[in-house]
Amino acid sequence: MSALTRAEAEGLIQEVLEVYPEAAKQDRARHLAVNDHALERSKKCITANRKSLPGVMTARGCAYAGSKGVVWGPIKDMIHVSHGPVGCGQYSRAGRRNYYVGFTGVNTFGTMNFTSDFQEKDVVFGGDKKLAKVLAEIEALFPVNKGISVQSECPIGLIGDDIEAVARKSSAEIGKPVIPVRCEGFRGVSQSLGHHIANDSIRDWVLEGVTRGESGPYDVAIIGDYNIGGDAWSSRILLEEMGLNVVAQWSGDGTLAELKRTPQVRMNLLHCYRSMNYISRHMETKYGIPWLEYNFFGPTKIAESLRQIASHFDDHIKEGAERVIARYQPLVDAINDKYRPRLNGKRVMLYVGGLRPRHVVGAYEDLGMEVVGAGYEFGHNDDYDRTLKELGDATLLYDDVTGYEMEKFVERIRPDLIGAGIKEKYGFQKMGIPFRQMHSWDYSGPYHGYDGYAIFARDMDMTVNNPCWQKLRAPWKKGA
Repeated sequence: MSALTRAEAEGLIQEVLEVYPEAAKQDRARHLAVNDHALERSKKCITANRKSLPGVMTARGCAYAGSKGVVWGPIKDMIHVSHGPVGCGQYSRAGRRNYYVGFTGVNTFGTMNFTSDFQEKDVVFGGDKKLAKVLAEIEALFPVNKGISVQSECPIGLIGDDIEAVARKSSAEIGKPVIPVRCEGFRGVSQSLGHHIANDSIRDWVLEGVTRGESGPYDVAIIGDYNIGGDAWSSRILLEEMGLNVVAQWSGDGTLAELKRTPQVRMNLLHCYRSMNYISRHMETKYGIPWLEYNFFGPTKIAESLRQIASHFDDHIKEGAERVIARYQPLVDAINDKYRPRLNGKRVMLYVGGLRPRHVVGAYEDLGMEVVGAGYEFGHNDDYDRTLKELGDATLLYDDVTGYEMEKFVERIRPDLIGAGIKEKYGFQKMGIPFRQMHSWDYSGPYHGYDGYAIFARDMDMTVNNPCWQKLRAPWKKGA
């Protein structure tokens, strides 16, 4: 049940649009909608994956962020060079908590920042020679690395550096794969194209020449889990407890060898559809490996996903799935008994990227909370197709929402909690509204799996019921 009726939600959208000039109004109207369960395809109600409107604040990232910060960066035993100015590399390195096991600077490099540190002279005279020197220095300083990726930033595409030629020459010299990734930030409309470019570079430079081989009957790969706060570990525990053999993780706590091993698995289990569906579809086409999207947020979706995964295997795995669900039910009951009375009926608005605007809905509902608005920063219409049935009828939908729109929606709906990103966090907190940073779990986690659900419930209670909010007053609670 939505916080607003359909008529009220539609009226709110029209009210918000009135501030824009006519051309901008028409553009933004296509990105704001009211959920309708009667629709099968989201294209009939909302537009997605279009350029942001010039002049308004957008929370989107760039193609470089999608490639380096999401897909390639978490591969722990490779070194990922940000080829361009140092600022982009520092942002992508420090933005996410992709946990990994290993010795940093020896055999793992995820929290280190490697950059060619482009200067004005490099833009004028080209950076190919500098890149070749950087790659040689990396091999001398960190000889245990398993390979290098070159993540190109905006100047590289603008001046036309031939990073492919440098990569091939350096690879031959050091005897390890050097992979060029044409992920210049100006490409595409958001970080989403960076995911696609990164997937394609794995297809062309890692999986090219890899053939389908023999595999165990229960070998699977986790695709699209970046181990934020340990998420992939929590997911892997459940899959292995039910009897499956996880031979690869993409790409949180993952290795280059695991990427190459993936064409041998029986099934790819896809968590973040937006970032990794491309490579999953490629492996289905080339190797005949089926893929399945699953959701490990909250006990309801976990149980559904475990049973759906098990349905593709034999009775041994099916029995294992039921055994896992039964084993954790006492934990689920204890969590719900403790937190549902404190959170029941609380309303949540979401504005996040990747899979979260739909995947976390079930976890909130397990706690008795209601999602009254949701939107994607860089979603496509197939993301919204998957979202329509997850949200209540007449729930507010917003794509690439502007700062002005989000503030007005929040002011009218008055949610008890907002889940969005770091760019929205402090503004809404200053308004006196409880807020969780749902891109990297506000420095908590994991949130996947049954163990993660316990942390998720604690964090939501800690946020919503924190007495600090009594010291702040939302704008609508203040006098004239």
